[in-house]
Amino acid sequence: MGRVGVLLLNLGGPDKLEDVGPFLYNLFSDPEIIRLPFTWLQKPLAWFISSRRVKKSQENYKQIGGGSPLRRITEEQGEALRQQLAALGQEAKIYVGMRYWHPYTEEAIALLKTDNIEHLVILPLYPQFSISTSGSSFRLLDRLWQEDPKLQTIEYSVIPSWHKQPSYLQAMAQLINGELDKLPNPVEAHIFFSAHGVPKSYVQEAGDPYQKEIEECTAAIMQTLNRPNAHTLAYQSRVGPVEWLQPYTEDAIQELGAKGVKDLVVVPISFVSEHIETLQEIDMEYREIAEEAGIHNFCRVPAPNTHPVFIQALAELVQDALKSPSLKLSQVYQIKKIIKMYPQENWQWGMTTSAEVWNGRIAMLGFIALMIEIITRHGLLHAIGLL
Repeated sequence: MGRVGVLLLNLGGPDKLEDVGPFLYNLFSDPEIIRLPFTWLQKPLAWFISSRRVKKSQENYKQIGGGSPLRRITEEQGEALRQQLAALGQEAKIYVGMRYWHPYTEEAIALLKTDNIEHLVILPLYPQFSISTSGSSFRLLDRLWQEDPKLQTIEYSVIPSWHKQPSYLQAMAQLINGELDKLPNPVEAHIFFSAHGVPKSYVQEAGDPYQKEIEECTAAIMQTLNRPNAHTLAYQSRVGPVEWLQPYTEDAIQELGAKGVKDLVVVPISFVSEHIETLQEIDMEYREIAEEAGIHNFCRVPAPNTHPVFIQALAELVQDALKSPSLKLSQVYQIKKIIKMYPQENWQWGMTTSAEVWNGRIAMLGFIALMIEIITRHGLLHAIGLL
């Protein structure tokens, strides 16, 4: 097979406070994060949103030490994976490619080219597929492959998602058991799965399988756990005025408190590394909401990080991928069936689904323009005296 490489894909995060603004700009510049009908709006809107959010985000990062631990943990996962593969008789070089901060995916690709890798396994550290996570990285890689003749000589295998991988499910069950067993009455604890949310339109309009895979993953973990505890699935981290997948985590916590739940064990279901959304959003913001709702025993299951069974899961995924027929990056979207990746479908006249979607997008653009004018106090409505 020749020299084998494994490319671990992840979101990335700011290493220090001054990185927060550029990181947010990179994030919101991605058309898979904010889907707009006109590409020329992407970067101006990204600048506006990141400028408005940077101070608040910096305050959040200050609460967890001034930067994201995501790069460090991902590199530790990569080293643990290398060692596990070596123990199984498979030598491989591990590369980390982040989508929105260093080391960027492009940096990882440059390294593996100089190392003359002959077969590459592309492994997203997102168990569940979404167009805004794995999909965005796959699209970038597809473009890089099309533009670079040297990359086209490298055989590769893509792992689209792995939310029902047995060792991953076992690792999650072990982590949950570890928190349950600390409680005086484990059977009374409510297991609360909190997944990163996506706009509802991604699922309904674009065919994103993310919600389905999150629900399947949650059910598979509960089956592997084999405990009688009640459980809830909710979605966190929404931004902007559009509707996201529901129930929202904060609302679901308040409802459970109102029902008399006292012991809550929170499971970060879509995250495999500690970062801002586990360390600050769950551990601080949602803990406070839970306490105000009367839930005073708030426990959080650690992210898998370098848990041995989780690393075993990654190694098994790599081994299976090396045995499987090569899957083209462009085929990944077809496997996920009805996904319409950005840029989206063209305008259609008449009372069509496409027309309704575009009308909604235009209305959203009008809302954004109105908000910008209200905030800046400059624009057409001010000029004609309506504001």
